[in-house]
Amino acid sequence: MIVLLDLNVLLDLFLSRSPWAIEAASVWQAHADGLIQGHISAAALPTLFYVMRRQSEREQAFQAIDNCVQTLHVAAVDRETIAHARSFNGNDFEDDLQIACAVEIGAEAIVSRDPKGFAHSPIPVLSPTALLEHLAKRQAPPASTGQ
Repeated sequence: MIVLLDLNVLLDLFLSRSPWAIEAASVWQAHADGLIQGHISAAALPTLFYVMRRQSEREQAFQAIDNCVQTLHVAAVDRETIAHARSFNGNDFEDDLQIACAVEIGAEAIVSRDPKGFAHSPIPVLSPTALLEHLAKRQAPPASTGQ
């Protein structure tokens, strides 16, 4: 399952933001285990660094960037991606850019704690909780027929 991870999920993970950090870590682990193919928009990386740097040490901020680049797939942002984002006409250009990246990578879902920001997305938006529940259902053994 190809998913685009919204910035808030990654910040929850790297800043250990309670109560969301546990689910964010489980989403990260699902990627590591091959249950999902996690992507991040290239445009989200500077914002990730900026927020991390304001709330932690510089090295921790760079470590978060390095972890993302070494672990996740990075969705490119170019002129066409920006034009595609502009076509969504949402209230938040950053969210529109995330949607455009998700469309371009063929994502099956955007994973975010902010579904309102993606209300106009043609890609379904799942909270980390909903994604983990979906993955658990996919991995559950088939129900016994009792025969």
